[in-house]
Order: sequence, then C-alpha cells, then structure tokens
Amino acid sequence: MTTFARGQRVIGAATHYVENQAPWRVDVDEYGLNDALVEGVVSFGGGWADDALHEAGGLVGSGSFQRDAELANVHTPVLQPHDRWGFRLDEVEYDPSYHRVIGEAITRGAHTSAWADPREGASVARAAMFMLFAQVEPGHACPVSMTHAAVASLEGSPWVADEWMPRLLSREYDPRLDVPGGKQSALVGMAMTEKQGGSDVRAGTTVGEHLGGHAYQLTGHKWFCSAPMSDAFLVLAHTRSSGKDEGLSCLFVPRMLPHGMRNVFRIQRLKDKLGNRSNASSEVEFDGTVGFLLGEPGRGVRTIIEMVQRTRLDCVLGTAAGMRQSVAEAVWHARGRTAFGRLLVDQPAMTSVLADLALEYEAAMLTGLRLAQLFEAGASDRDAALRRLATPVSKYWICKRGPHHAYEAMECLGGNGYTESFPLARRYREQPVMAIWEGSGNVIALDVLRALTRDADSAAAFADELAITTGQSTLLDAHVDRTLTLLRRLSAADADDAAAEARRLSESLALAFQASLMLRHAPSDAAGAFIGARLGDDRGAQYGVLPTGTNAAALLGRH
Repeated sequence: MTTFARGQRVIGAATHYVENQAPWRVDVDEYGLNDALVEGVVSFGGGWADDALHEAGGLVGSGSFQRDAELANVHTPVLQPHDRWGFRLDEVEYDPSYHRVIGEAITRGAHTSAWADPREGASVARAAMFMLFAQVEPGHACPVSMTHAAVASLEGSPWVADEWMPRLLSREYDPRLDVPGGKQSALVGMAMTEKQGGSDVRAGTTVGEHLGGHAYQLTGHKWFCSAPMSDAFLVLAHTRSSGKDEGLSCLFVPRMLPHGMRNVFRIQRLKDKLGNRSNASSEVEFDGTVGFLLGEPGRGVRTIIEMVQRTRLDCVLGTAAGMRQSVAEAVWHARGRTAFGRLLVDQPAMTSVLADLALEYEAAMLTGLRLAQLFEAGASDRDAALRRLATPVSKYWICKRGPHHAYEAMECLGGNGYTESFPLARRYREQPVMAIWEGSGNVIALDVLRALTRDADSAAAFADELAITTGQSTLLDAHVDRTLTLLRRLSAADADDAAAEARRLSESLALAFQASLMLRHAPSDAAGAFIGARLGDDRGAQYGVLPTGTNAAALLGRH
C-alpha cells in the first residue's frame, strides 16, 4: 500500500502480472506425445526403432535444442569469400547452434541410417527420425536429405562410391573442409539449376571437358547451390570428350581434391531467402573445377532421378513435420488459454479447426511413411512402380497444403503466433520451400503425367493400392472411379490438353491415396471425418469445416 501527499491510498501497485498465457511447450518427448506417429511407425514396420525415436523425441523437445533451433535461424550463415591476405576461402560460417543441431541429427542417422543398416522397416524408422528433427529446426534438414538421397546416385559408380560411400554412411559430423589425414564423414549437396533455366536443367550452359579416366574440368555458373559447405556436390553439365558432345551428364564435385588441394568452388553470394534461413543457399562459379562422372556420359538425368525421388520424399516428410509442429503448438496454446469463460480448446469453432489441422497432419504423415516403405531395400517391383507415381503425386499435394496449414495454425495463437517469439512465424515462412524445391507445382504435375504415359506399371500399381480399400467408403469409391476415369482420359489425350488438367489429376490422385491410407491406418472416426471433409458434398474451402456430427474433441484427443 502506497500513501501519496494528499493521503490517497493505492492498493496493489503491480501492473504487469502475466496471466492467461500458455506455458512454454518445452522438455517434452515429441515422439511419445505423437500417438499418430508412434502407431504409424509400427504399422509400416519400424516399431523396432521405438527406443531410439523416444530418445530423439526427448532431445528435440528439450529447451536447449529449441534454443539452438531459434539461434540458428536468428544468426544466419555468413559468407567468407577470402581470408585476411586475400586468398580465396569460399567458406560459409554458421552459428555454433546450427552445428549442434545437425550434429545431433547425423549422430542419430537421420541422413543415411536406412542405407547403412537396410533391415525391414529401416526406411520408415529413418523417415520418423528425419521428421522429429525437421519438426523443430527445418533448415539443417536440407543437407541431411541430400546426403540421404545422393547414395542412390553413387551406387552404380564404384570409382566414386568406393571412397565416398563409407563417409556418407558415417554418423560422425565434422564441419571442417580441410582436415589433416582426411575426413571420415561427408555431407553431399546439389548444384543443378542455372540462371537461364531453373526446372529446365537441359537449358544449362555449364560444360565439362574430359580430362581422362572419369575426370572432367567444369566451367559454368549455378544459380542455386544449396548447403555450400557440404563436402561434395552432384552437378549437371554438358560434357565433351575428344571434341565430341556427350550430352547432359551427372558429375560428383568434391570440395577437396584427392591430393589435398581445394577444388575451385567460387561462392559468389548467399541467397537472401524468405525462409530456410539457417541453411545457406548460394550461387557458385566453376572455373577449371574438377568433377568425376557418375553413371554413363550423357545420361545425367537418369543418374540423378533416383536422388530426386528421394529428396521429393523428404519434401513430403519435411512438410508433414512442419504440420506436426503447427498442430502441437496450436493445441498447446488452446489448452492453456481462456476466452469468454472457457478454454479455447473447448470452444466448438476452435475445436473443429484444431481437429481438422490434426487430420491434415495425420494424412500427410501416413503418406510420408507409406512412401518411405516403398523405398525400403527389399521393395518389390510393384512397390518400385508405385513409388514412381505416388512420390510426385504426394509431393505435389502435401507440399502445397503446407503453407495454408501453417497459416491456420498460426492464427490459432492470435497475435502471439504472428510474432517471432513463437515458432509458427518461422514455420509459416518455411513451408513454401518444400513446394518449390525439387520441382514446383507445374513441374511436379507434369511429371505425374509423364509417369503415366511412359510407365503403365505405375498406373496399375496405383490402382491396385487404391483397390485395397474398395467398399469401405462410398465417398472414396466414387472419388476413385472419377479419378481413374480422368487418368485414362488424360493418358490418351493431346499433350497440351493433358497438361492443362495435370493439377486436377495430381490432386485427385493424392486425395485418393491419402483417404485410402487413413482408412487403413487411422481410427475409423478420423478416417471418416477426413474423407467427408475432403470429398463430401458439403466440404468447405477452409480448415474447420468438418462433416455435421463430427466429434472434433475426440479426434483431437490423439494429438
């Protein structure tokens, strides 16, 4: 109690007591709290990794890891083109927090564990591990994903693989380039696109002159080179040998040459990106740069296609991971905040939005795990055919759903969500990169058409996959019939006419795939609500428009 000069008394002078704010969502097991993911991992054969995933879940849910995730995005990479004497360095300096984040992910095999130990369910377990880390800090997942995918392109080239494969499979993390005695581990990046042609890689002007054996000397400029501090890169170039053009080839470009000298790798600048801020993306010049052929000369696209398929898989997984972060943060906030006399989570309108966001996440996550299963070492020919179509279909749809999903979750937090003090503003900026990287929407939709016209087995395998749930939902059955009819029509249509409807087909195939997976692996009420909200006659355009009579609170309980 305070007394003023005129005798006025003021009771309780404190003016800043914080109340009605949800506590910090910290020191949680991000795996153990995610029932849908735990059940999905078991369903798709990765249940044996439960202990490792719980351990990783506790790590990424800790306060220290969340702090590192924040710092890595606040203290962004800095280019160091020269040293103090003017010699070329071409190095990127990262905040120590970034090295801690990616080091923990590598230690737990988020990159190549499925290649190193190809047991049943290994690809599924690796996918779950990848999602746990990408859920909290997504930028580091770029080099992790590229290293995972690069193994597929190296396998058929022993002149590179014999030396480099053990490094890619290592669980050590060493950020240095020049190490006395050589590094025991490695990360791999990509440098494909050029100024004059992004998605059209054949429009590139980078050339490679044959030096002898498998070595070429490269000259050119790459407009996007991601993770430039990786130890090696896969590069596309038009190669020549003895004065003859060989065509577009894929080359392996190390930062350090075998005799210990640095390869020419001139980083021109770092990109100032909307999101993905912790991960450096750059422009790079090749000027007498040495690269080693992968696969056959002139067959560069064929050599790189399996890598592309796996990075597209990781785009799906990364988007699903982001959806999980959005759902977890939004639900946590709604359970800790009161408005108009009730917790937000108990307000029917909010409950419906949160439940719908959770359904979207679960369908995306199940799609990602099913795709990962199709990439298992023991995958059948049918699985291989299915993944050739299901991967671009899923990448197209799920990655496009990511930004809207992040925005709706951010809105659940109101003004808090729009500030950088909470992670959803960062997530909102992050999600679009998954839709753009490895083929933006039109490129992916046209790849779906190409898969159908060039690979009849993939269409048949997709139809077989959908047939598993025939008779379980009249809504889905009708949608599948319409979709397969459209598929057959576009397969026989003029190329331009088919291209004009490529997005419609991709979307329809993706929703059919997701709905079928929900029927097989999600609780029946969740599957029914998802199908009704996406395929029903009374479906809406926004999240939170669920079928009449849906028990949204029950759906939300699993999340």
